[in-house]
Amino acid sequence: MNKTINSLYFSATDTTKKIVSGIAKGISATIEGEMTINTIDFTLPKVRIKAVSFSERDIVVIGVPVYAGRVPNVLLNYLNSLTGNGALAIPVVVYGNRNYDDALIELTDILEFNGFKVIAGGAFIGEHSFSVTLAKNRPDEQDMAIVSDFSKQISTKIITQERIHTVAVNGNRPYRNYYMPLKKDGSSVDLRKVVPKTNSNCLACKLCVNACPMGSIDAEDVSKLIGICIKCGACIKKCPAQAKYYDDKDYLRHKQELEIEYTSRRVPELFL
Repeated sequence: MNKTINSLYFSATDTTKKIVSGIAKGISATIEGEMTINTIDFTLPKVRIKAVSFSERDIVVIGVPVYAGRVPNVLLNYLNSLTGNGALAIPVVVYGNRNYDDALIELTDILEFNGFKVIAGGAFIGEHSFSVTLAKNRPDEQDMAIVSDFSKQISTKIITQERIHTVAVNGNRPYRNYYMPLKKDGSSVDLRKVVPKTNSNCLACKLCVNACPMGSIDAEDVSKLIGICIKCGACIKKCPAQAKYYDDKDYLRHKQELEIEYTSRRVPELFL
């Protein structure tokens, strides 16, 4: 079988990257014939400028993180610029142990609308972008064992079925509204304006500038934002000096609530 496997992902803290790359490599290893893997990491803004087109010869494993129970709205323009032309697709969403809500069905709908044939899908768990304790170090060995088995099942489906049927995934249409945390009085909290702060530990190494998927950290003064913050955690988790942090009271309370309420281990959900 002569096909190209495409590994596409938005992965600010590398959790989605690990899952998507694992699936792509697993498929490549279990399908006989000449298989090449093409990687498109669309985490940074400059990559999302270019639209990409595929063909029936392509297998596309595409992954995004779950933000507020949905596909991140900052990615919608890019995702809708992709053209499938009959390519086989495996949508993957990665969430921080709370819930993936309607993210997987939304990503599936986007791909099908743009000419992809969705043959499998999965919702996996990664360490929460807000936390270092919620789903800590996931995806872990157990998750990657599931990734390996999932890849084999996808390969079997591709090899053995003359007509590959599309797959149904969990979710609601119309999609639920974006998940919003609540204050103590029951009113909703809007975290969109919350931004990271910088403490005196900063080394001015500018790693955060290069890691920000929105290109929002000022290269001349890394304590300043020149664009939006999506709370992806990249600047905080990748800082070698632990110089970035949030101090917003609503954000911190919500973070604590998540860490208390969602400690039970969630397991990946697979659709084939």
